[in-house]
Amino acid sequence: MKKNGAFWKRHRFWLSLALPALLVAVVFIAASFSNVHKKTYRLEKFDTAEETIYSPITIENKKETEQKIREVTQGVEDHYSISETITDERLQKVREVFEVVEEIENSGREDGQVNQASELETLLSEDISSSLPVEVFRPLLEAEDKDLEDAERILVNTLMSVFKDGIRTSDLETEERTLELKIEYSSIPDSIKDAVAAIGTYGLVENALYDARETDDARKEAIANVDPVMIRSGEVIVEEGETVTTGVYEELQLTGLLDEKKNILPMAGLTLFALLLSMLFYSESVRAIHLGNLNRQHIYALTFVTLVMIVIMKVFSFYVTVGQPLYYLMPAATGVMLVKLLGQERLAVVMSLIYSLMAMVFMNGQLTGALNGTAGVYMMLSQIAAIFFLSHTKERLAIIRASSGVALINICTVLFFLFISFEKYTWVDAFLYCGYGLAGAFIAGVLTLGLLPFIEAWFGILSDNKLLSLANPNQPLLRKLLIEAPGTYHHSIMVANLSEAACESIGANGLLARVGAYYHDLGKTIDPHYFIENQMKMRNPHDFLDPEQSAAIILGHPYDGAEMLDKGKLPAEIVDIARQHHGTTLLKYFYHQATEQNSDVREEEFRYPGPKPQSKEAAVVCVCDSVEAAVRSLDDPTEEKIKKIVHSIIKDRLMDGQFDESDLTFKEINEMEHSICETLHGIYHSRIQYPENDTIVKEAK
Repeated sequence: MKKNGAFWKRHRFWLSLALPALLVAVVFIAASFSNVHKKTYRLEKFDTAEETIYSPITIENKKETEQKIREVTQGVEDHYSISETITDERLQKVREVFEVVEEIENSGREDGQVNQASELETLLSEDISSSLPVEVFRPLLEAEDKDLEDAERILVNTLMSVFKDGIRTSDLETEERTLELKIEYSSIPDSIKDAVAAIGTYGLVENALYDARETDDARKEAIANVDPVMIRSGEVIVEEGETVTTGVYEELQLTGLLDEKKNILPMAGLTLFALLLSMLFYSESVRAIHLGNLNRQHIYALTFVTLVMIVIMKVFSFYVTVGQPLYYLMPAATGVMLVKLLGQERLAVVMSLIYSLMAMVFMNGQLTGALNGTAGVYMMLSQIAAIFFLSHTKERLAIIRASSGVALINICTVLFFLFISFEKYTWVDAFLYCGYGLAGAFIAGVLTLGLLPFIEAWFGILSDNKLLSLANPNQPLLRKLLIEAPGTYHHSIMVANLSEAACESIGANGLLARVGAYYHDLGKTIDPHYFIENQMKMRNPHDFLDPEQSAAIILGHPYDGAEMLDKGKLPAEIVDIARQHHGTTLLKYFYHQATEQNSDVREEEFRYPGPKPQSKEAAVVCVCDSVEAAVRSLDDPTEEKIKKIVHSIIKDRLMDGQFDESDLTFKEINEMEHSICETLHGIYHSRIQYPENDTIVKEAK
């Protein structure tokens, strides 16, 4: 039982950090549910659409694709192959006629036309003689040799040109008529035109044969070139006020917009995505606290900032559509600027990733299953720019300068998206979207400046801006210190300079140490004259008191100051520095004075009650407070004396165990000592010894 109790006590703090991460996940799921949940409609054919309906998914319209394939297939013409064998055979038969005629005429026999025709019929191939009557050849037998040669040449050339393009059965009649016309208007003598035309008609046959294989290949190629008819995600299916036609109704059915069945998979995916983001949020929170960079209040503030960013993104998501990238106007950099000002840079970078991933879901135009990568990239670049440009956070104008840098990056990013887009944008669109980016950057700066004070107040977080406001000399408690204890005020300023330099050298918060040093001796305003720096031309009142009385006054000032700071509602870190700046050190002067009067005096009565410094900043102020007072008391603060006294004080604090609870390392202690010595050398550097005024006057004469 004890073992279980110890376990829960040891892990209770870390487990409590899971609640903010879980809250972020739940709010994100609730806000982005509509972005992944598919909205359905109750529509019938020929109804009027009450709103513009977009396709939530990308899907193929198979019915339209099949219709397109049928149209393309029907448009493919039959393929024919030209037979060179048939062509050569027919041309040879035509030539054969003229060769036989020439042979008979050259034989020199004069048996009469009847006998010559009969002989020609016997010499011709059976196919020719059976296809052409003998009367066709008689005009040829009477023609001159030159006329026959011209006729043969013209007829063969005409047939070759026709055969070259191929002759189909359906084209045969047309080609015969064309051939007859060409013969009729050729230079062939009229006496043999009819014979030549008859021979040409005989020679014309089908030489283009149907090629089933090539036709099939052509159809397959045409089908392969058909792009599927796709309904794209974000595509308008029907505009507001339009009639739901049969085609539109089929597309609504196909995209599932008429299906009232609930699909839990998108919700499961969203939950998984939200849990991954919350795990990243939790792991970075644990890491930051483990390293001592943040406390639990910072994580609560981080959770609040994240919830604000979720609300901002959700509001903008209502106005983002496929054609209207209103997210350019979104103050994307607000969250990371607040995180960097309240926490640390690494955490701001991690949160920029989380916010960008969230934006991809929120800015999807309410399209189920879609992620807006453009919005995610835009938001990431804007946030990274804010982190980069938000430097020197101790200056009040840092946020304005960072907003200017973010504006430049936003405009460049918008132009990048416009230039690489396939869509055509007008110059008006370009200027409008660049204006969105410019406005979004400065809105982010205004929101950061406006939210920062409230977050600091609500969550008790001490930021650089808050420290800067506390460092103002017109702050009531500082003014009280200046008026009532001017010597202590001057001492505090010197301690602040030393503390800031020392903290910066070891990587601690120099601004916190400076402001803490301003207030660390506020308790001396109760009895200012009992502290030596305020005793101007007056006798030390401790000369009239017992050592115990003097010690009681001196030992009480850290706690009086802490009480005053607490009542003034100053941050706990400042109060802690005031309370811890003496730790449990021994008030040596009055202790030795008391031991001279009474050897039985207990040392504990002359030690500060503590606690010892709990932070590096408090430990540095503890050292610098003693060093400044000791060096100020030196008559001739040479470099050697300064080094010796600083080393002595730090060694004394180390041996007394004052650094045990501050997490200071030996390396940091050495660096702190070196920094303090350098700063003191700058303050108490050797000055030129100028001659007396009398000497100057004499030399002037």
